[in-house]
Formats: sequence, C-alpha cells, structure tokens
Amino acid sequence: MRHWSLLTALMLAPVVVESAETAGRANVSFKHEVQRAIDRGLAWLKAEQNTNGFWSTPDHPALTALALMAFKGDPSRRFPDEAYLRKGYAHILACAKPNGGIYTTNLPTYNTALAMLALVAANNPAYEPTLRKARQFLAGLQADFGEKGKFDNVFDGGIGYGTKYEHSDMGNTVQALEALHYTKHLLEDQRSADAKDLNWAAAIHFLQNCQNLRSHNDQPWVSDDAADRGGFVYYPGHSMAGGHTNKTTGRVALRSYGSISYAGLLSYIYADLKRDDPRVRAVLEWLRGNYTLEENPGMGQQGLYYYFHTMAKALTAYGINELELADGRKVDWRKELATRLIDAQQRDGSWANDNGRWWEKDPALVTAYAVLTLEMTHRGL
Repeated sequence: MRHWSLLTALMLAPVVVESAETAGRANVSFKHEVQRAIDRGLAWLKAEQNTNGFWSTPDHPALTALALMAFKGDPSRRFPDEAYLRKGYAHILACAKPNGGIYTTNLPTYNTALAMLALVAANNPAYEPTLRKARQFLAGLQADFGEKGKFDNVFDGGIGYGTKYEHSDMGNTVQALEALHYTKHLLEDQRSADAKDLNWAAAIHFLQNCQNLRSHNDQPWVSDDAADRGGFVYYPGHSMAGGHTNKTTGRVALRSYGSISYAGLLSYIYADLKRDDPRVRAVLEWLRGNYTLEENPGMGQQGLYYYFHTMAKALTAYGINELELADGRKVDWRKELATRLIDAQQRDGSWANDNGRWWEKDPALVTAYAVLTLEMTHRGL
C-alpha cells in the first residue's frame, strides 16, 4: 500500500523541486520570521480548540480540517501529534455518514472534501476505509443534468453544494477535485467492482464553461473585454464580481475575479491539463495581469484570505518561483505574500478579515488559511 507521507510534508501542494537558483536566493533570516508567524498562529489555534475537539463550530468539520492541516504542515514540527490533534481527528470521523460523506447537516461537498484532505495529511492507514467511502461519495456528486454521459448542459461535470443548490459551482468543484486528486492512489488500490472515479473529462467541460475565453466557451455572458479574458466566474451565468452591460444591446458580460481564477488554474492542474493548453495559458495570463496583495481582484476585501490561500496553492502547483507580470516585472510572490501576512497578524497570533463575507470574520478559519499559506511560502524560500 502506498501512503502519501510526502503529501503531508507539502500539505497538499504538488512538489516543486528546489533548484540551485532557488536555494541560492533563500533568505534564512526571513524564513525564521515566517516560521515565527507560523508558530504564533499555531499556538493561537491550539489554545482556541474546543474541549470536544473541534474548532469554531461542530457543525462544519471543514473548519476543524483546516486547523488540523495547518498543524500537520508545520515545517518545524514543533506541535507534535498529541491528544488535542487526536481529538480533532476524532471529531472529523464522528461526522462521517453511512453514505460516505463527512458533514453534519449541510454543505456536504465542502465539508467532505476538506475533511478528506485532513485525513490524507495524517498519513494514517486506519483512515483509509473512511477515505474510500468519502471518495465514492464525492465522485457521486458530479453533475450530469441532461442525457446521461453527454456534455449537454453547461453545469455537467462540475460539483455543487450537494444539497439545496444542486447546480455546479467553482468553489465546490475545486475543493472536490483537490480531494479526489490526492486520493487517486486509493482508487488504484481498490479492487471493488463498484469503485468509481470522477469523470475528469466532464470536469474539464464544466471548468471551461466558467472561463471567460471565447475560443472554448460560446455562452452569451462571456466577456470580450481584454480585462476579463482568461479569468473565471463562479458558475456559468454568474460572477461574484458582477458584469458589464452593453448600453446598445443590453447584453451582460461577466467579470473575472481573483480567487476563483486561481481556483480555475488549480482545477486545471488537478485535471491534468498541460501547461501549453490554451485554457491554462489564458488563465495564467489573466492572473499575471491582475496580481495584487491589496485585495481579491474584482472583489475588494471580500474573501481576501481565501484568495491568498488559493494563490499560494495554485502558484506552487504550477511551479512558479518568480511570477512575471503583464508589464514584464518579476515578483518574488512567496516573499511578498509572506510579508503581507506577517504584517496582518494580530498581537495574539491570529488573523481575521474586517470583511465578513464567506465567514472571514471567523479567526479560526482565517488563521488556518494564513498559517497554511505561510507554510507553503516557507518551503519555497
């Protein structure tokens, strides 16, 4: 049986081999600063765990999963696998349903996917039966609205919330693809006739239906504005960043925005599209033209820490050390992002967003995002 101990070390980001050039530019002093911020964030998380093992709320095991991943990804390993982490994992396992999902009452996709990632990060063979059932559950949520087996609906191939909102969206799809990508080894080891994998070609179909790219998406909302080309919207026909209305024709073209465009790049990587694929090149071009750490492009301060977290995962997965911007400048995105997070850390070691959209006033959630992001930057410095 193959286990993903390397996955634990990299915390669910594909390997980027450190070159001589990367090693030569490493700043030991700055790495110590980053580690100190990680230490303070983890110390805060440890103190904030509920006595029953969860973080923030028992209703959403995803929040506990993010905290557990932050501890498992600590480069210094200064927070050993003691009783408090075992209680956190016990809480996640207690949320497992007979159908394989890992949730309580709602958000099955989001909670199951993140719980799976935390279980994978533990590298514990005892968790494999739960992971196998959860994997089957997630794969079974993939949308196929029209004629079965055909891509005849723009939502086909994606994954939605799993309950009230059945149609696919980028937020749930990227979480599901990540969990399924990092548990493929379990599918390979599973001999059962009912073992089911995601239809990855269908997933790509959905992803391109969320991309502002006329060459691969002929939906009427696709923007012809160069400022939107290549970026992503939340789901076909809807962007959290709104749209532009043509005063003559009345046609609404949807705006691309930052966090979900990084999610798009990451999703294409999980779906194994190659670097030279025009869809991958287009989203990377949009991200190069909209790089900023002052806001979530198109969304202001909404979802800012999710944006940072997804940026770090996507650029790490792609293997970018210096990001070349549209104007030709090259930025050390790891150092800039780590500095931004160090400056935003509160005196008690936590982080929180003043803007509460997508739960980001919850310091447990945002501190986990920030620590995980710092851990990814630390490994590449």
